[in-house]
Amino acid sequence: MRGYLGKPEATADTIVDGWLHTGDVGRLDEDGYLSIVDRVKDMIIRGGESIYPKEIETVLAQVDVVLEAAVVGRPDPILGEVPVAYVTVYPGAHLTETHLIEHCRSHLTRVKVPESIAIVDALPKNPVGKIDKPSLRRSWHPQPA
Repeated sequence: MRGYLGKPEATADTIVDGWLHTGDVGRLDEDGYLSIVDRVKDMIIRGGESIYPKEIETVLAQVDVVLEAAVVGRPDPILGEVPVAYVTVYPGAHLTETHLIEHCRSHLTRVKVPESIAIVDALPKNPVGKIDKPSLRRSWHPQPA
């Protein structure tokens, strides 16, 4: 990659000393295999704990009627951020937030369980068809204390 067309600042932020900084976070296992965990900009920090939304999204996707899942951080005055989720279900399927929360509780540590899960008709997409997480982050309104 030579840079972003017409965006010199974005190029300078992304290409540093000849290295392309993608923002991906990965782990090397004991055999040297790399697994991409998530993206740095999507990471949620809840009370000092780093939470990767992809892990929660994977657990939500285990529910057979879940079509898509997206997890973002919602600002929290005490913890900094808390995970919240949006899911869509297959046409004709019925699902409750309570069922999804219980499923998450049985598969995730307490700090990773979403504070709330909204079941929506569709998730916003960007021009290339990926879930538009910045739009989801903006959709949360301040929660009453």
